[in-house]
Amino acid sequence: MIDLHTHSIFSDGELIPSELVRRAVVHGYSTIAITDHVDFTNIEFVLGAMEKISDDTAGIRVLSGVELTHVPPERIAPLADKARTLGADIIVVHGETIVEPVAPGTNAAALQADIDILAHPGLITADEAELARENGILLEITSRAGHSLTNGHVARIACKIGCGLIVNTDTHAPDDLITDDMAMKVAMGCGLSERDAVAAVRTNPNRLVESVRR
Repeated sequence: MIDLHTHSIFSDGELIPSELVRRAVVHGYSTIAITDHVDFTNIEFVLGAMEKISDDTAGIRVLSGVELTHVPPERIAPLADKARTLGADIIVVHGETIVEPVAPGTNAAALQADIDILAHPGLITADEAELARENGILLEITSRAGHSLTNGHVARIACKIGCGLIVNTDTHAPDDLITDDMAMKVAMGCGLSERDAVAAVRTNPNRLVESVRR
């Protein structure tokens, strides 16, 4: 299991990083990215803390990341660039989920920035999905309640346009972590074929992890 969207106590998660990583090991994870919520006020603190985490803890690879959250659309690209400069391995943007008041235009701005994943993009448009395809940004299929309400729409649009998908948990609490088998069920449950589900759960996240320079 590769999970590239999780949270610790450094934003709104319940677990310190070491416990989050240990519980991921028990769930059979090979790689986890800790991507706490950031904006311009806390990005240095969060990524500074992540520098202290070993990336070979108990045989699991731990990546340092961030989720740019409720950032005004025009400031997403500069903050993504700052995250790269500060050493983020994985950059996620909090997309236009239908269960939070995310600023309109967030999806489009994120998909034109130097990011890796657009999380829970809600009612994403075909034009936005085309940006994701052109820029090699993965659209998230999530196992998290609420955000998952539009998984089917995201899957349909992504398959129509031909952009990449990734299954993540958006873990905030211990019970949010899932196994590889459950991730496959989440992928197929939103309408993906078995081949596309394997790409979203294994192939695409593995390719992204391999691209991270250490």
